[in-house]
Amino acid sequence: MDRDSVPHKAFLNMSTNLFRSQGIIVNTFRSPEPRAMDTIVAGLCAPSGLWTPPVYCIGPLIKSEEVGVKRGDECLAWLDAQPKGSVVFLSFGSLGRFSAKQTRKVAAGLEASGQRFMWVVRSPPSADSSKNSEKPPEPDLDTLLPQGFLERTQGRGLVVKSWAPQRDVLAHDAVGCFVTHCGWNSVLESVMAGVPMLAWPLYAEQLMNAVFLEKEMELAVAMEGCDKEVVEAEEVAKKVWWMMDSDGGRVLRERTLAVMRQAKEALLEGGESEATLTGLVDTWIRV
Repeated sequence: MDRDSVPHKAFLNMSTNLFRSQGIIVNTFRSPEPRAMDTIVAGLCAPSGLWTPPVYCIGPLIKSEEVGVKRGDECLAWLDAQPKGSVVFLSFGSLGRFSAKQTRKVAAGLEASGQRFMWVVRSPPSADSSKNSEKPPEPDLDTLLPQGFLERTQGRGLVVKSWAPQRDVLAHDAVGCFVTHCGWNSVLESVMAGVPMLAWPLYAEQLMNAVFLEKEMELAVAMEGCDKEVVEAEEVAKKVWWMMDSDGGRVLRERTLAVMRQAKEALLEGGESEATLTGLVDTWIRV
């Protein structure tokens, strides 16, 4: 928001240069965001004197299964034993790390909700911010989580240290809700799995994504208090329960499944994204 800052000038320069390109390739598909696409194509976003290049929506493209990777068997085996659509999955990206205080609030909220859950927990950020870019140590769950939490939630909850096979977890029939930081790759994985989102943005464009997902696409509901020091345990419990057990949560789930079908159709032969990519390749061949 500081217009004299180096990052502001860099983003402004990058955005302007997009209009000097011969095309923009975007990992999305038109169906869920027609208003944004129509606005861009109409030239309403172009700076004075610049034209809008073609925009190629070729998604949603998500990471495919990695050959030879066997990590995450414990997560998937645990999900196999859970009822369909019964598990809340919480994961906040490779850089998403909560303070110890916030981690305990999440734990208390999950316990109070009474819902089944799988939660990827990372170590809190270091007091030395220069170390935060380094790979954090494995979390010490005994000291990080409330006393007795693991024992009290045994059977209906699984806490995973640092990493889980997110794409495979979201695609599992047992998962009924995704508590996410709203990074775009995570959003696309959730859409392709037909799993509604509980939006908990942390930084960067995630804040904008969260608003878009809730207000425009209607695929998420916001976790209140993300802009405060901590999100309270009561809010976590209330929103998790709403997503899993309320009529509103059911409607959101049906809406997400409908968009999932649109996304998969877009990638089929003759679908909007497949046809767009084919046209783009044809253009390259002719040049």
